[in-house]
Amino acid sequence: MREWVLVTKTEEIPLGQTRSFCVREKEICISHVKGTFYAFINQCSHMDFPLVDGNLEDSVIECAHHGAKFDITTGAVVCMPAITPIEIYPLKVQENEIFIQL
Repeated sequence: MREWVLVTKTEEIPLGQTRSFCVREKEICISHVKGTFYAFINQCSHMDFPLVDGNLEDSVIECAHHGAKFDITTGAVVCMPAITPIEIYPLKVQENEIFIQL
């Protein structure tokens, strides 16, 4: 059964930034884009490199290692060499606390 898990507070992730967190043995990224937060796996589907090191532009994160790009709102591949989407997680904010559903 999936449940909501507290990850961090909103002030820990500045606008336009991505941070990584270990949540129940999973490496999760949370990005702050235009006032909205998004959660996704901290692993490029191309060669398993961490996405937290990548460049975030609007809702697209680019893997710093081979340039694969992903839409963090859907997990979809935006630019190869990746061909497999990344896993995204439902996220909610309550009283400045960020929860993801695992």
